[in-house]
Amino acid sequence: HGATGRGNDQMRFERYTNVLAPEMKVYAPWRDPVLLREFPGRRQMAEFLSRRGIEAFAGGRKRYSTDANLAGISYEAMDLESLETPCTIVKPQMGVWPQQAPNRPEKFSVRFHEGRAVEINGRRMNPLQIMREANRIGGRNGVGIKNALENRIIGTKSRGVYEAPGMELLGSCLRIVYQATMDRSCADLFAQLSSLVARQIYGGRYYDPATTAALAAIHQMARFASGLVTVALYKGNIHFVSLTECRASLYNEADSSMEASAGLNPASSQGYAEIQSVEARTLARAGQIRR
Repeated sequence: HGATGRGNDQMRFERYTNVLAPEMKVYAPWRDPVLLREFPGRRQMAEFLSRRGIEAFAGGRKRYSTDANLAGISYEAMDLESLETPCTIVKPQMGVWPQQAPNRPEKFSVRFHEGRAVEINGRRMNPLQIMREANRIGGRNGVGIKNALENRIIGTKSRGVYEAPGMELLGSCLRIVYQATMDRSCADLFAQLSSLVARQIYGGRYYDPATTAALAAIHQMARFASGLVTVALYKGNIHFVSLTECRASLYNEADSSMEASAGLNPASSQGYAEIQSVEARTLARAGQIRR
């Protein structure tokens, strides 16, 4: 494989090879001392190709490298390796910087069924269409562009600029449904498992038993995440407008209202407060409270 000896992809490629085809041998040129003496970096490799009539930087030499897929684009290396270089040297390919977005908000609605987006702005779509449309709408409103210092698998830090308008937009909308349909324990567990799955995927461990088990639990909790979310997009921001048709919502306006309502009787909270006070006073009397 052609991954460098300082990045994450080398570990991902090799781990998936070892898991899915353990009998396969792996050769990594960028870790070969002989090759490194001739090609210590990308620039030397590009010059080598150029001398042989192969243009490695078609259309002009950029100040960073680009890796793209349906979910997003990462910009790294060269000028972006310096923390004194502003992220705005990057020219977005999936959208615009927030300051270049339109001067008026754009309404966006998405329907979720059991945690999966199935409709955008009233149009039923398949997953590929959903991603493309969310990328298009989020991108033109400056959504989902971030600068980050990440912790690589091998222990070093790397700097990159990341563009993922559709993922940011859909993820923010889905979070609204989760907030309505999950109780505190479920939300805490969901956050822990989501973080675990993210780390597993980052480390090339998608097929591991821990990932499989976590995903099974996440799918179970997502069964109730159905509803129609509407937001307003404005210069990189995503503002809540409404959540409707969410039958599994746990939110009860009458229970949480600060005004008179037919919901929870405020006086009934007295007993709960007294129960809570037992532990608090015990800790205080035992001298375990830091003052």
